[in-house]
Amino acid sequence: SGDCYREKYSKECASCPRSRSAHCATKSDGTYDVVVIGAGSIGGAIARELSKTTASVLILEGSDDVTQGATKGNSGIVHAGYDDKPGSVRAKYCWPGNQMFPQLDKELHFGFEKCGSLVVARSKEDEDILSDLMKRGEKNGVKNLRIVKQAELREMEPMINKDAISALYSPDAGNITPYEYAIALAENAVDNGVELRLRRVVKGIAKDDDGLFKISADYWESSAAMHPSSKWWRPFLAPALVVMLILNGVYFFTYGQTVLGTTLNMVTTIGISILFTSDKQELHPSEFEPSKGTNMTGVAVKETIRARYIVNAAGCQSDEIAKMVGDDSFIIKPRMGEYILLHKDEGHKTRHILFPAPHPFLGKGVLVQKTLWGNLILGPTARDTLKKNESTGEYEIDPKVRDEPRDNILSFILAKCKNLVPEIDARKVIHTFAGARAKNTTGDWIIKTCPTEPNMIHAAGIDSPGIAGSPAIAVEVCRLLKEAGAPVTEANPEFNPNRAPLIVPKSGWRGIKAGPVGKYTNPDENVICKCEKVTEAEVIEACRRSIPIDSTQAIRKRTRAGMGHCQGDPANYGCEERVAAIIARERKMKLSEVGRRPWPASSMLSQRYIDDSEKSHFNELSKAPLVEKL
Repeated sequence: SGDCYREKYSKECASCPRSRSAHCATKSDGTYDVVVIGAGSIGGAIARELSKTTASVLILEGSDDVTQGATKGNSGIVHAGYDDKPGSVRAKYCWPGNQMFPQLDKELHFGFEKCGSLVVARSKEDEDILSDLMKRGEKNGVKNLRIVKQAELREMEPMINKDAISALYSPDAGNITPYEYAIALAENAVDNGVELRLRRVVKGIAKDDDGLFKISADYWESSAAMHPSSKWWRPFLAPALVVMLILNGVYFFTYGQTVLGTTLNMVTTIGISILFTSDKQELHPSEFEPSKGTNMTGVAVKETIRARYIVNAAGCQSDEIAKMVGDDSFIIKPRMGEYILLHKDEGHKTRHILFPAPHPFLGKGVLVQKTLWGNLILGPTARDTLKKNESTGEYEIDPKVRDEPRDNILSFILAKCKNLVPEIDARKVIHTFAGARAKNTTGDWIIKTCPTEPNMIHAAGIDSPGIAGSPAIAVEVCRLLKEAGAPVTEANPEFNPNRAPLIVPKSGWRGIKAGPVGKYTNPDENVICKCEKVTEAEVIEACRRSIPIDSTQAIRKRTRAGMGHCQGDPANYGCEERVAAIIARERKMKLSEVGRRPWPASSMLSQRYIDDSEKSHFNELSKAPLVEKL
């Protein structure tokens, strides 16, 4: 739990190092047993599973926080597994993973709701698809599937399209908030001894003579955080040393060798040492793009990590990691998925996860879903960003997909979803976002030993239903590591499966108060985000957990501060600035160094805070005729 962590380390979260966990998992020789590359839901699940053993484990994540890749930009559905081709790798892990979520939620408190899913048929052809899906599910071992007819369907979903005639019902499908799940996994792994390093972009992998991997990574930060000149005293050091040298010389020639003269000489020597050794690491410009439109720039320094085994859980970069050890057996073809998020006022319009009958090539289709926190989510699209050049055989960016007009994407989602629930009010849009799924050229998940390097295990190319399969995938990766000879057989006697929840659900406004900055000083009462009723105490608690935090976006994902209908609008309550001030205070940072929510990042909105004209535009887009694909 967070409390256990603070007792073990410090209640001053400023004592935690920047961009890495306080705990160091290196062995006495400075090496690791296992390095996991990637801290999304797959990497986090694997790291937590490994934390049950005595192996020394390090997670490397290229972004500024965990869960910054595909995990943060998806539906958060724990699929049951009826859609997956029998005999596929997906089918092998989806249903077993689904069945592990109730217990995982009891231990980690990320929030899981078994709400069930409905695949909706509106024609005889659709009903044939439902029949095929049910047969697939039965072959995959999925339990409790059944077809519901129109009368029962209307009782289950009163606002569903009147054309709906039946549906495939899976009561075991459920909802999570995907980034809260991944954060819980990584946090519990770190609490149990796994080391985490953020902002580490893997650039190369080689083998030493002793058979260990030598991983080269760029550790990047903003210039202010990394560069020595960010120290307030740094600009004054050189001039001060010049003065000290002059005084030292004058004093020596005037008085000779004395205790005071020796002291001046020592201070000058130390100052010269600091001046030159502080620059010993070579810095170079760095740019990292975790999502389209989000460019994180700064400077980087090289780090070298040595390990006996590697797990490749790098998502959309997993093919690049594979190539570093000579494995070019697959290519990642990112499939873009865009979503629209509606106000909680719309959440009552569905009770289950609603799918259309699936397309044979474009996946499960555009869905309507009530989120764990009561919003309505619409989407996703399925736009393949790469296409094969038939002349060269190479995969290239598809300009038609890249340049698809924003309004085409939004109207497509709205039309598809209103086909399921006609009463959706597009004027209730509060946010849009996108994520890239790691589709790959093999057509299936890649969970196996690397063919060119037996000490690397691939958990690569994992797209939907990857979240559902993640806990079962983690168990399999540990089995493969054991098979490869990794020291993952001895149980960690101190393993604690439990994690305290961060978000405290509120019942109205009892016991909490909202007002101007400084009016309320009790952190348990003082509301920082009015829309989501997030208190100062919850923000402080998030800052003091075992994963280092230095941005408002990190707090947003952990506490929901800024996730409400105003999306942190300064004209409403200004929650982002309130959160930034708490981070700066807790981490003893300058306020200007606290990272803010990037804009536009993956948003498709024309402006950061939606006004009436934008709402009207969405309403017009929702009236566009339905098209089958973009």
